[in-house]
Amino acid sequence: MNDGIRISDDDTELDRARIRRWILEESYWAKGRTPERQDAAIDGSWNFGAYDATTGQQVGYTRVVTDRVTFAWVCDVYVDDAARGRGVGKALIARVVDELSALSVPRVVLATADAHGLYAQYGFEPLAKPENWMARIAPPPI
Repeated sequence: MNDGIRISDDDTELDRARIRRWILEESYWAKGRTPERQDAAIDGSWNFGAYDATTGQQVGYTRVVTDRVTFAWVCDVYVDDAARGRGVGKALIARVVDELSALSVPRVVLATADAHGLYAQYGFEPLAKPENWMARIAPPPI
């Protein structure tokens, strides 16, 4: 627990309506994603919720796309505005890193526009050979 924050990977605790609002309306990376696609992303991922230990209210979220053996992608990391500064992001990332380390997953990636310092604290660094990586960016579905 970190400053009254509890982290759980129990999907039954997720506040999907709140997650949809955070990711679809407030994030910079997922504007235009539909609620149905967000729910499908949640259903296909390993999800981590951050909860206020006193109220039980969800105050943060992240999901991990992984085979739990060789590769993981950390994405949709979000902390509610009212909970920022309480260590919620740190608690989420620490738990994700601990879980993936326990599984000995050798490659964990993420992309961020503004939180490099946070992730560096947990061993993330720029790609050693970014020229080896490629992406196929498809247009959003209609």
